[in-house]
Amino acid sequence: MRYKMLISDLDETLLNDNGTINEKNIKAIKEAVQMGFKFVPNTGRSFNSVQGILTELGLKNKADQYVISYNGGAIIENLNNEVLIARAMDLNLANLIFKAGLQSDELTDVHVYTLDKLFIFNISEADRLYMNERGVPFELLETPDLTFLVDEKPLMKIIFENSNRNIREKIMTDVLREVGVDQVEATYSSGRYVEFNPAGVDKGSAGNVLGAKLGIKPEEIISAGDNSNDIAMIKSAGVGVAVQNAIAPVKDVAQVVTDRTNNEGAIAEILEKFVLGDD
Repeated sequence: MRYKMLISDLDETLLNDNGTINEKNIKAIKEAVQMGFKFVPNTGRSFNSVQGILTELGLKNKADQYVISYNGGAIIENLNNEVLIARAMDLNLANLIFKAGLQSDELTDVHVYTLDKLFIFNISEADRLYMNERGVPFELLETPDLTFLVDEKPLMKIIFENSNRNIREKIMTDVLREVGVDQVEATYSSGRYVEFNPAGVDKGSAGNVLGAKLGIKPEEIISAGDNSNDIAMIKSAGVGVAVQNAIAPVKDVAQVVTDRTNNEGAIAEILEKFVLGDD
């Protein structure tokens, strides 16, 4: 088998727009895994929030199967959700990001992820609907104060949600001016989020760390995504794939662009081309 692992983004890549999984994707993933292939979700979300997806794919609580969470902040083995690697954010840095991103006059929704919890400040109705549709657990953060995180598990990342592109760009500018471009990995996702991880933490580096742990070379990895937080993993893989609905900058760096969109089973197309048809 030429390729041994597919690392895939979830929203707008593996998942349909409504959060469900195309049956073609489920079938292809299960067939590939039966062959000894690794299918690894690589998401900005918490690993706790993807357990339903793992169940549908037959990967929940399975040994030697993995999830990469928080844009590369944590690598989890699915059996008992064992945290293998956690690359945390310093609380002082988190405070700077949090305050800088709230400088806009427009009300902005903020997600604060620890290793096992999600706290949301100023939750928008669109975001509340998204969380409910996908069964993502969260706790409301009532005041703009992160000091309570001293007593929580490690902090992983902070993201801001706003439907206004100009506001998102201002948040990006304000945060980078405050903390310095060399202190964070800053990306956009899903046409509504601005995401901040510690410097050096991204989906691509995490994928290669997991590959090395499993004895899988970068050239034996396929990565697939649709948005800017997927670019690092697409560039670092042996084959980087943009799904048909990906934004232009992702298609520009990808070696392959699928014919199918996320709603049409793009992940199945990738597996059929590179894995299931591999002699």
